[in-house]
Amino acid sequence: MELPGAVQAWAVTDYELLRRLLADPRVSKDPRRHWPPFIKGAIPQDWPLYTWVAVTNMFTAYGADHRRLRRLISAAFTPRRTEALRPRIQQITDDLLEDLAALPPGQVVDLRETFAYQLPMRVIGTLLGLPEHSRDDIRRVVDSVFHTSADAEEILATQQDAYTILTNLIAAKRATPGDDMTSDLIAARDDDGGSWLSEAELVDTLFLMIAAGHETTVNLIDQAVHALLTHPDQLELVRSGQASWNDVIDETLRWQAPVANLPLRYAVEDLPLAEGGITIRKGEAILAGYAAAGRDPARHGGDADRFELTRATRGEHLAFGYGVHYCLGAPLARLEATTALSSLFGRFPDLALARSAETTQPLASFIANGHRTLPVTLQPAAAP
Repeated sequence: MELPGAVQAWAVTDYELLRRLLADPRVSKDPRRHWPPFIKGAIPQDWPLYTWVAVTNMFTAYGADHRRLRRLISAAFTPRRTEALRPRIQQITDDLLEDLAALPPGQVVDLRETFAYQLPMRVIGTLLGLPEHSRDDIRRVVDSVFHTSADAEEILATQQDAYTILTNLIAAKRATPGDDMTSDLIAARDDDGGSWLSEAELVDTLFLMIAAGHETTVNLIDQAVHALLTHPDQLELVRSGQASWNDVIDETLRWQAPVANLPLRYAVEDLPLAEGGITIRKGEAILAGYAAAGRDPARHGGDADRFELTRATRGEHLAFGYGVHYCLGAPLARLEATTALSSLFGRFPDLALARSAETTQPLASFIANGHRTLPVTLQPAAAP
């Protein structure tokens, strides 16, 4: 296929093949070592996907570098630490729902903006110690990174803004450390003189955690709410106890993966595939088609396009990746989403879409998979 800028890549949409390639050590995410167009300088800085491939953090690292960078972050996402966040996540959720409950009955509310976005951003803000005054700027930058049809001016401005925001954050945390992950990473970098974490890796690691730490969860909550409201029979399965909120999360991840396609990976050597006699040649780029793999009828049956909470293969998705790059924040995203959904539908049993699903527009992105807005009514309009 052809990506923006006439960059060619293999789009892998078959579930089994994608799963196999994600775990194959002959597939890299490091363009500086394994992607000839990047090595030769043929990928300009204003390419719409430049940030996705050029950052220096565990997202693009390979081999020993990946293990080093992942080890620095993994301690923050242990099951114990994730579970310890449950009371804080519930409190944030309750506060947001309290604000929504104060709105007049029947008023149309953009639930993506007022709830699905707010919860993950406040959680990642707590984890990283992000100051309140910087969060709107951070949101603007992250939204732009996921905007895959951005023009050159927006792309370059976004890159500049992102690094200005992050270097200012690091400077502030160096001057006044806090009980947060940003301060911990700075300490890890400064205490050993940068031998385990360079300054560039520190900045890009924070960028990765902010972007991955909220955008995907926003889309997960957004898509789950939309799916349940457009499939009332499935919502009734949850309310009657025939399906759980965990079932909702897994089927949503399969049916509408929060990240539809993820750039990029590269063949370290020629990869002959049994499928169709195709060979992915050394240095060729690969785009992981998570959304398509979730609808693969070979894995999920002929009705793979249906949202079905009792589907036997609902947990067999690749929405959080697979192999060494499996998402470290997956347990946290699940915790946020289950808390959000159970609390939302418990507080507002009459929740309904404010207009037909056909007019709800998708994001302008082939990476992020969510809606531009999610207009709902929380409770029936008050009687005249």
